[in-house]
Amino acid sequence: VQLQASGGGLVQAGGSLRLSCAASGRTFSRYAMGWFRQAPGKEREFVAAVSRSGSTTSYADSVKGRFAMSRDNAKNTVYLQMNSLKPEDTAVYYCAADRAISSHVPRRGYDYWGQGTQVTVSS
Repeated sequence: VQLQASGGGLVQAGGSLRLSCAASGRTFSRYAMGWFRQAPGKEREFVAAVSRSGSTTSYADSVKGRFAMSRDNAKNTVYLQMNSLKPEDTAVYYCAADRAISSHVPRRGYDYWGQGTQVTVSS
C-alpha cells in the first residue's frame, strides 16, 4: 500500500489543522492506521492510531483530548484533526499502515509509511 499525507502548514498556537492520508489499493480496510511525528533532533513518536473498522482509537498522552483520528474506508483515507495546537506539536507528521488484527490499534511495528507533512505551530 502507498500512503500520501497532506494538510500540514503553519498555524498559530491554539489553532487547528486537519491532516489527511490517502492510501492506494483495494485492501485499505485490512490495515490499522497510525500517525507519528518527528521533531528536529528528536526520535519519531507515536501520535494516534485507529483500528481497521475505525471503531477503536488510541492516542499519545500528549495529544489526548486535542487530537482526533478517524478514517473513511470508502475513500481510503484517514484523518487527524488537531485542535488547540501548541508549539511543541511542531514536527513532520507521518501516516503509517499496519496489517493488524481486527480491533488492534498498534503503537509500533508498522509495515508501510508515507512521506511526511510539516506542521509548524508558532507561539
